[in-house]
Amino acid sequence: MTILSLEHVHLVREGRHILNDLSMDIWQGHVHAIIGPNGAGKSTIANTIMGLTGYRDITGDIRFEGESITNLSVSERAKRGITLVFQEPARFEGLPVMSFVLAGAREKTRAVFDKSLIMVGLDPDKYRSRAVDRTLSGGERKRIELASVYAMQPRLVIMDEPDSGVDIDSIPYIFEVIQELRQSGTTVMLITHSPEVLRQADHAFLVCAGRLVDKGSMQRMYNYFNGRCVPCSHVGCPDRELEEIPAFTNLEMQAGLEAANVRADKEVRNG
Repeated sequence: MTILSLEHVHLVREGRHILNDLSMDIWQGHVHAIIGPNGAGKSTIANTIMGLTGYRDITGDIRFEGESITNLSVSERAKRGITLVFQEPARFEGLPVMSFVLAGAREKTRAVFDKSLIMVGLDPDKYRSRAVDRTLSGGERKRIELASVYAMQPRLVIMDEPDSGVDIDSIPYIFEVIQELRQSGTTVMLITHSPEVLRQADHAFLVCAGRLVDKGSMQRMYNYFNGRCVPCSHVGCPDRELEEIPAFTNLEMQAGLEAANVRADKEVRNG
């Protein structure tokens, strides 16, 4: 079942086409990855889905659980169960960690707080009276933000570069939260150019220059991404290789892409 759809989404900022006729279906209860080189438009997709300032003036449509959310505000999208975890966690000077973690939780109890911090490898007793401020390390802030998402149990969570700026000890806890959210029914979208983060997904979309280049099972996309995108010899020019293959007509190429889409759908739905 599709929980989120992007339908022919275009976004132009400062005269530049950032997203170009982008369409994708996000299946409920799966972990999806959006991969691509730096500057491909991955974070733009996350910001556009969330409806952040500067990313709302789009053409096309964004539908969540069958209803258009294109004209909804950030807060209205959040009320429907969509949340975004930024690369750089926010600081809320003076706000207690416990208040931050439980802000979006259905049950604002000490038990939920304790369970959420334990899930990310932090001792609740050591953080209950601390504030979300500059005294916390980057890894601590990232873990606390993930604890807040776990406590929230959203319908859809988008994680932008979840391994960015964290210490190596934090990464296993981040991956564990991703899988725990999946098991609890939350749909997860991972924005990443990291092969290791990609491994946490069931399914992946490859984007470049704001366009969908390919999609498929994690394993197939992992091999493609590692073998042909990292490093990339033509960043921002996703059609370059296609243009260098004269044996295919436009109709044949379209037919091939449609067949790949059908194959990718079957890969996830059957396994």
